[in-house]
Amino acid sequence: MNLARDNFPELRDAVRSLCTKFDSAYWQEIDEKRAFPEAFVNALTEAGWMSALIPEEYGGSGLSLTEATVIMEEVTRSGGNAGCCHGQMYNMNTLLRHGSAQQKKHYLPRIASGELRLQAMGVTEPTAGTDTTKIKTVAVKKGDRYVINGQKVWTSRLQHSELMILLARTKPIGEVAKKSDGMSIFLVDTKSKGLDVRPIRNMVNHETNQVFIDNLEVPAENLIGEEGKGFRYILDGLNAERILIAAECIGDGYWFVEKATAYSKDRVVFDRPIGQNQGIQFPIAEAYMEIEAANLMRYKAASLFDGRKNCGAEANMAKHLAAKASWEAANACLQTHGGFGFAAEYDIERKFRETRLYLVAPISTNLILSYLAEHVLGLPRSF
Repeated sequence: MNLARDNFPELRDAVRSLCTKFDSAYWQEIDEKRAFPEAFVNALTEAGWMSALIPEEYGGSGLSLTEATVIMEEVTRSGGNAGCCHGQMYNMNTLLRHGSAQQKKHYLPRIASGELRLQAMGVTEPTAGTDTTKIKTVAVKKGDRYVINGQKVWTSRLQHSELMILLARTKPIGEVAKKSDGMSIFLVDTKSKGLDVRPIRNMVNHETNQVFIDNLEVPAENLIGEEGKGFRYILDGLNAERILIAAECIGDGYWFVEKATAYSKDRVVFDRPIGQNQGIQFPIAEAYMEIEAANLMRYKAASLFDGRKNCGAEANMAKHLAAKASWEAANACLQTHGGFGFAAEYDIERKFRETRLYLVAPISTNLILSYLAEHVLGLPRSF
């Protein structure tokens, strides 16, 4: 079956060609060992895909976010897990859009070459959750540096990243006009003294951690943008994150549909292929329609982002629709395979776990619904 891949065919072919070198056996072994796919990420870096968003003047590929979403889609559509590499894509936007000329000159060429990775973002905290304005991590300026104390959780890929985007309060919430004011963003060396990193074992083979920050010293020159405006800066990165993850879910969704369709044609029970039965056909067809629809919202959101237009609603809708569509496709695929869907050798149970994550993270479906109800439909704030 050849589902349409009309957008950016040359880019897709190039990424797909690289991904074919990392087959099912590779991802099964990585998953079984709960290892980080270092060889895969290194190959992406050497091919220039990890620096897709970095302008050519700094040694990157100079691609748009739309094109970056195609890279992520092809990784998951090939059977891989893009959770090991998408962080650099969306973290890059914070530095690109709000970093100083000196910061870009110093860091971007080294990130493009693979000398440094910008894979980690420290935003979420145990007591604040998705209410980012309630974070308790504090940064106090002392001379030519900031001293930071606090705690972060679900900080992914930190152990495989030399740099981290870190959000901290530089002014107490009681001293600002809006609770979203008074937060600042820092670019942090992950090997700095004062970071205690503790891995969180989880359902998916996804490297994520809780981080205890004790008198972490960060040079003042590592402040990104203006002090106190970090929350609005971080939103750029979060919108990019939602759009990129929507693309990953779409890639997963197509993978599930293709897998289920192929199996239902070949699997014969009661002297007929099971794909001849409407009970098998309808869930797969429904999943395919939902993925196609979510795909349109992905491109709309990415286009708005690339045009530097407001895209908060579209980014959230793309992520929500794609995550739902992928999950329904996963269920249809697992049901189509029956007991074989639970066997690791078919990859379905692994991909099933991986795609389920996105109904919860990086933002829950309920929070997206609340956002749309308030900011798009004009309903009263619910929290």
